Amino acid sequence: MSSEEQFEIVTEEGEVIGLAPRSQCHGDPSLLHQVAHVLVMDPNGRIALQLRAPHKDIQPDRWDTSVGGHVSPGETVALAAHREMFEELGIKAELTFLYRYIWRTEIESELVSTYRCLYQGDFAPDPKEVAEVRWWTPQQIEAELDGDLLTPNFCVEWRRYQALKS
Repeated sequence: MSSEEQFEIVTEEGEVIGLAPRSQCHGDPSLLHQVAHVLVMDPNGRIALQLRAPHKDIQPDRWDTSVGGHVSPGETVALAAHREMFEELGIKAELTFLYRYIWRTEIESELVSTYRCLYQGDFAPDPKEVAEVRWWTPQQIEAELDGDLLTPNFCVEWRRYQALKS
């Protein structure tokens, strides 16, 4: 039996309809799977972004959403968000649900649930997952939205978050 990570395949409403290995989900955009994102903000309005590790199969070496990870089979999205936040950044904090959307590329399709948390303190990033974490101001993010430093998914996420605030 393969030890490859399995993802639940879901409908656009989040109903589980199957199971598939990671490699299949990251090669077949018809297989919609769930992920949890967390926007970690400080009281000054800055957002923590993570630099994706160079060995990642999707968007290596680019700045991305504070936290992002797959939902494990049988796990709730909220639990996955807390787990990923601790695994990637080494923090525990209260989360507030913001929105859900579908992100499609030529490689994969994700049902993304995004949360926000206010946090002030140090990070303990897992070097296997995250190359670096640093605080960005909204102005720094806006200046890079059309460049190559940020992942396309984060650029969409940022615009969605900004629209929510206005």
